[in-house]
Amino acid sequence: MRLRVLIVTNLFADPFNASRATFNQQQFGRLAGQVDLTVMVPVSWLEVIRQPLAYRRLRRETLERWPFADYVIYWYVPGIGRRFHAAFLFLSLLLQRLPTLLFRRWDCLFGSWGYPDAVAVAAVAKLTGIPMIAKVHGSDVNVFTREPARRAQICWALNHSSHVVAVSQALADRLAELGVDRARTTVLYNGVDPVRFHPVPRAEARRALGFADDERVILYVGNILASKGCMDLMEAFGRLRERLPGLTLVYVGAGPLVRALTERAAAMGATGRVRFAGRLAHEQIVQWFGAADVFCLPSHAEGVPNVVLESMACGTPVVSTRVGGIPEVLPDYAGAMVQAQDTAALESALFTALHTEWDRERIVEHARGFDWDKNVTRLRELIEHAAQRAQAPLTP
Repeated sequence: MRLRVLIVTNLFADPFNASRATFNQQQFGRLAGQVDLTVMVPVSWLEVIRQPLAYRRLRRETLERWPFADYVIYWYVPGIGRRFHAAFLFLSLLLQRLPTLLFRRWDCLFGSWGYPDAVAVAAVAKLTGIPMIAKVHGSDVNVFTREPARRAQICWALNHSSHVVAVSQALADRLAELGVDRARTTVLYNGVDPVRFHPVPRAEARRALGFADDERVILYVGNILASKGCMDLMEAFGRLRERLPGLTLVYVGAGPLVRALTERAAAMGATGRVRFAGRLAHEQIVQWFGAADVFCLPSHAEGVPNVVLESMACGTPVVSTRVGGIPEVLPDYAGAMVQAQDTAALESALFTALHTEWDRERIVEHARGFDWDKNVTRLRELIEHAAQRAQAPLTP
């Protein structure tokens, strides 16, 4: 009999963002082939009431792609403090899915994202006696634990988990500093799909995207946010243009900083040299990686961002910040790292990267070490181990 596993996470495709958290889409999609899986995805009630008809249509379309998904409206009171969000999520789950939670006979519960998801799942586990696993990703630990109330809840949830999956050793070390039992923690790097991300003919990719043969291209892929260093990249690019007139910067993604970046590019007289490609599907992004001279991710905080692995899988060198688990996966022969928010160092690293003859085949070979099939096999083993305690009470 296949194990019955319930995952609760906001990090999954939802009706308003089909490309959200593609790393979890890939991991859980593979896991669904090995266990009887349900992924409950909280969707903010504010988004639902703003677009009720679109929500119904998009929900139906998303379920066709992810039949094991279950979208739950997340009810909360805006503006009263994030310290209460886990309680609101727990109540939202109980009010809308009580029979599913209590009577489905789950073998294991799983919360992916430290807060509020894993905390709410820990409360369900405490109520039902079902063992749980928590997966933490980066900012849910590195940022959220700066607030005492959320830190206490996160640590409680993780110490009540049978296993904690951390996506980097740096994150596992931080959990130990916070008092999470190191024996519970397993480091499990995300994978990269070589079918989706692979080298493509460079000249063809550049022609298809409208780049000149002699044009140098810096690429950013991700959410367009200040915390991702998007404005830092713009400032570094502005100075680089003085030395490299034929330089182009491309942002692939969407987010609230697009307008400010557009205005900043105009103020620098670089409107024609900065392109905003919007949010793209995975199968489209590979062409942008193939066309780029260098990929840049100047985040202020991270776990192990899959986009770094994806860039390397395409043979594209990476310039990033030395944060989170990035130093664990980015060797010198595949790119360079600088301190976060140091735009002068970022400019220098990009200039050097643009003038380096990279061994792209070696970069691709390194990326192949991050394998989703091995990742999911290990994850299933952790679930099986936790399920053996299904009849035992959680540690008080």
